Amino acid sequence: MDVKIKFLGAARTVTGSKYLIEANKQKILLDCGMFQGQKELRLRNWDKLPIDPADIDVVVITHAHIDHIGYLPRLVKDGFSGNIICTDATEDLMKIMLLDAAKLQEEEALFAFKRGYSKHSKPQPLFTTEDAKTVLMLVKSQPFKKEIDISNNISVKFYNSGHILGSAFVEIKLKGEREQKTIVFSGDLGRYHDPVMYEPESIAEADILVIESTYGNKVNPQLDVEEQLKHIVHEAYNNNGAIVIPAFALGRTQSLVYYFNKMMREGAIPTLPIYIDSPMAINVTDLYERHGGLHKIKVTRQGSQLMSIFDSPNIHFCNTRESSKALNEIKKPIIIISASGMVTGGRILHHLFHRLSRETDTVLFAGYQAEGSRGRDILEGEKSIKMFGEQVPVRCNVREVHGLSAHADQSELLQWIDNFKKAPNTTFITHGEVESAMAFAQLLSQKKGWKTVVPEYLESRVLFDGI
Repeated sequence: MDVKIKFLGAARTVTGSKYLIEANKQKILLDCGMFQGQKELRLRNWDKLPIDPADIDVVVITHAHIDHIGYLPRLVKDGFSGNIICTDATEDLMKIMLLDAAKLQEEEALFAFKRGYSKHSKPQPLFTTEDAKTVLMLVKSQPFKKEIDISNNISVKFYNSGHILGSAFVEIKLKGEREQKTIVFSGDLGRYHDPVMYEPESIAEADILVIESTYGNKVNPQLDVEEQLKHIVHEAYNNNGAIVIPAFALGRTQSLVYYFNKMMREGAIPTLPIYIDSPMAINVTDLYERHGGLHKIKVTRQGSQLMSIFDSPNIHFCNTRESSKALNEIKKPIIIISASGMVTGGRILHHLFHRLSRETDTVLFAGYQAEGSRGRDILEGEKSIKMFGEQVPVRCNVREVHGLSAHADQSELLQWIDNFKKAPNTTFITHGEVESAMAFAQLLSQKKGWKTVVPEYLESRVLFDGI
């Protein structure tokens, strides 16, 4: 059996995760993410894949973030009809994430058409709601730790990666005529002392390792998160201003609510109204209560209702456009948490459109901002940001809290790697910007003597020759 890999995404960038494995005439796509961030990257979403989607036998998904699942509707639109395999919680989240992503695609295409700021006479969405619904019919979810046969000689198994609800790293076993080989895909690894998620499980052996490097060159301590938030909230409170937080509805929003709830309960910060302005976040929160065994937040039952910190009286969910728009008129201390996390779309754009120019307000970034994203531009001090075809001046306070990332930092990546009994034959460093991936590859080479490769976009490699 000859085994090859082709890097269709997340190569020298943090988005668009897609890895094509070809083994014994089987074609397996590991993750199917959308590119985000720089225009150069976003345009790749419109490029034709170097493989006919109809020829792919199965797609294996590590977790439900859009940069890992967002291209699925397009893949199906272009001809894929095989099974999509993921964990149970990932399937539940996927239903929410993909339908929301499709709605955003359709709305943005329509908005661009109405405002006339697209170069196309009639802008089209990358995919539609119907495409997303077709994806969901192909999903076959599986529990953690179960060996799933893809063919007679290929199986996969999911292990908890601790990144978000349902997230997994994947072990692929290949049984050749003479020997068995193992490929491990880290997916996105979580943290070892996260207040919400359990730590990543360990694995001891891999012939080939594909590992993320989002923070391959950084250490992000978590110990001072509350102190940072305390200072920022008091500053905004004294300014009589709102705090607007771009945050992904999945993962980051729940962590922020956990911290704010805890600090308000303990009297460390004033008790302020918290508005979760994302219909998706409401549904995601329900899943945190349904999948209570996958995280540390206490879930109790009161009659037929599941209850948690998300049911606190000062937490409000904005279900409608009207309730969302009404937030823009509030000129007193409140906390608004809205998607998307990198300010690439969603309701956060409308909040920033109104609040970036207000000197009393604060925009708080609580997560990674990809190169080329509006979030990165604001964080790096741009004087104005283009939104809805207009230049919006940035006069608000721009703040950042460190240590909230759901990604393992450099020290935690090394901690996870230390579980391997011996070095893999080759370790591919992916899902990191060039500087981060290169730094982590060099660290593994020098510290552990491992053979590392930082693959290029669309690069192909032979993993095993005749096993």
